Amino acid sequence: MSDTRQLTLPITGMTCANCVATVERNIKKVNGVQEVSVNLSSERATVVFDPALAKLPDLIGRVERAGYGVASGEANLSIRRMSDDNDARRLEKTLSTLEGVLEAQVSFAVEKAYIRYIPTIISQAELRRAIISAGFDVLEAGGEADDAEARARQAEINQQRRYLTIGLLFTVPLFLLAMGRDLGLLPKMLAHASWMNWLMLVLATPVQFYVGWQYYVGAYKSLRNRSANMDVLVAMGSSAAYFYSLPVTFGLLSGHVYFETAAVIITLIKLGKFLEARAKGRTSEAIKKLMGLQAKTAHVIRAGQELEVPVEEVKVGDIVIVRPGEKIAVDGVVLEGRSAVDESMLTGESLPVEKGPGDAVIGATLNKLGLLKFEATRVGKETALAQIIRLVEEAQASKAPIQKLADSISAVFVPIVILIALTTFTVWYFLVPLPAGSQESVFTRALINMVAVLVIACPCAMGLATPTAVMVGSGKGAELGILFKSGEALERAGRLTTVVLDKTGTITRGQPKVTDIIVREFPAGEDELLRMAASVEKGSEHPLGEAIFAEAGERGLTLVEPQGFRATAGQGVTAVVDDHEVLIGNLRMAEAYQLVLNGLDSEIQRLQSEAKTVVLVAVDGVVRGVIGIADTLKEGSVEAVHRLHEMGLKVVMITGDNQQTARAIARQVGVDTVLAEVLPGDKAMEIKKLQTGGEVVAMVGDGINDAPALAQADVGIAIGSGADVAMASSPVVLISGDLRGVARAIQLSRRTLRTIKQNLFWAFFYNVVLIPAAALGLMNPMLAALAMAFSSVFVVTNSLRLRKFRVT
Repeated sequence: MSDTRQLTLPITGMTCANCVATVERNIKKVNGVQEVSVNLSSERATVVFDPALAKLPDLIGRVERAGYGVASGEANLSIRRMSDDNDARRLEKTLSTLEGVLEAQVSFAVEKAYIRYIPTIISQAELRRAIISAGFDVLEAGGEADDAEARARQAEINQQRRYLTIGLLFTVPLFLLAMGRDLGLLPKMLAHASWMNWLMLVLATPVQFYVGWQYYVGAYKSLRNRSANMDVLVAMGSSAAYFYSLPVTFGLLSGHVYFETAAVIITLIKLGKFLEARAKGRTSEAIKKLMGLQAKTAHVIRAGQELEVPVEEVKVGDIVIVRPGEKIAVDGVVLEGRSAVDESMLTGESLPVEKGPGDAVIGATLNKLGLLKFEATRVGKETALAQIIRLVEEAQASKAPIQKLADSISAVFVPIVILIALTTFTVWYFLVPLPAGSQESVFTRALINMVAVLVIACPCAMGLATPTAVMVGSGKGAELGILFKSGEALERAGRLTTVVLDKTGTITRGQPKVTDIIVREFPAGEDELLRMAASVEKGSEHPLGEAIFAEAGERGLTLVEPQGFRATAGQGVTAVVDDHEVLIGNLRMAEAYQLVLNGLDSEIQRLQSEAKTVVLVAVDGVVRGVIGIADTLKEGSVEAVHRLHEMGLKVVMITGDNQQTARAIARQVGVDTVLAEVLPGDKAMEIKKLQTGGEVVAMVGDGINDAPALAQADVGIAIGSGADVAMASSPVVLISGDLRGVARAIQLSRRTLRTIKQNLFWAFFYNVVLIPAAALGLMNPMLAALAMAFSSVFVVTNSLRLRKFRVT
């Protein structure tokens, strides 16, 4: 089976949901493409394909053939250390083979490299690294790498502004002349002058065929692809008014000219598109803010000297120095020094985190107090910040399930509108007589009403309703330390009814400590029993085993290597220590091995009532003691459960602990239901039982050990992943370990879902009410154009309100 690859292409020229469908359909025609998702709000296409069958030029070619573009960046780099023209050819070949590079030209004579590339696939930092790896030096970069797509988008907005300005320059005087004549405000001699219609034609023509040319081109390309988009409606509506007015101007027909109607339609819609483009740019502000967090330079030690280098040149293994008040450049592990680090920009937690030798630090966070020396462990695209940006971009490019309704309607929307428009013309022309004394002809009235129907229909609002809200919502989540990996996760989290919390590491700290050691009939004493137990648990990764091992270390006990180590899932471990068989486990293990509890029953019950986990230690088949281990509650766990209750959610705790211990913890935090003595492999089954009962379930766990349960849940939420944000397979990731983030995530999801529903209601209500109103002759085409222009602006602006989301 061939490997698959995923690429993101920045698409230009899309105006409505129909454009999205056209781009998706055309990319899917490329042999080897398996999946395509196009987002109108972010204007990106995410493509999953087989690289053995499909190549980047094939994908770009398909997009361009469909009538759209792919935004590209340009880099002009100064190259040094080229010996001759062969070096230039070699570098050119190296650059041309990089994925995402469309064109590379290297000149030995002027020592320059010109590179055209797709900024969503490769960055200028990666281009510079490739040049350095090839043995050359880069002295200068022609602009910031990650600004390339932004520059392409800005160029598009600037072009729209230019068209709008020219449109206004011609349309405003044309509109004033037409209204002045129709309302009798112009002198009669001027109003009825033979040249007045010709003047209007002169003013309207640049608007129709320069400002509005994009609509003709877009309509042609859309129809060529056997579909119909917004451009078709605008081109038809404005052309009907313009071309009807020509024979009137030439004296071939008598009647009124409607040049101002055609010009106002185009100019108002151009105004709406310009405002929409500016507003859409603000939906991605969260991503820009995240990108701006990255440190620009780093202080590294090389050859015994401290050097300041661009952050792109930091390598894994470099020793990096960060002083108070400086940003930490890349991810790493502290070697020397102690400090408090502000991680709020990534985790959403306001309190600084203490850091010392052995602690992990995350790139883009702020060193507050002391000097730190750390070893770089992740650089470039591997850093936590880069992973967060990638995950947010992927979420913004994905489609929420609620969008399917809008997509299915958009696919047939324009043809239906054209049918309604033609029906409107037919009814008004053949079936509705003119009122007595009317100054207009039957044909003119029918034409104007048809134009109003064509112009007022707005597929854009439907296409933008969901993706703009998902973009702003997922971006806001990233600011709060909440990563939604898809639009589906963002939507589903808003429908939850039950939240299941894993106990260890979620409600509690997950760092248990030995509190009691009780010995029975073991003359060697407490320390010896602990020494034997710790020897068995040596190297254990289980939290309880680590606690026993840590206690032995604190007491300075000398451990030995265990022989014949065996682990039984959900029960415990066995091994031979100093020729004695030692069993360490829970009551299930005692039952399985038919061990006698040696009069420790009352002690076991006492420890369990105190919310302590009981570990039995048996030597040569007889239980010789019990070890009580307690795990303290995380700060904020009680408040988190209280917040979830306030939101009307049921809270369930799931744990492998016995009933008594579990209930004691449950009483402290106030959960509704306790599922105790659940083996790790059975957690997913318990989730399924809740779902069978009609609950929409979120499972909150560590993202790795709870993988089956997280996958079974309607929404899996991995908590406290820190720098390993991409490791957790769950659709929602909380970067910090604070359980209160779960309530924040659900609140944000509910608000986003509410915004999507508001947007969809407006988009459907607008079209369902105003298209019939236009068909009934209640809408002037110019008012229709105004309403259409601002319908999509309303949707985008409503989505932008999510940026002001505050946790209540």
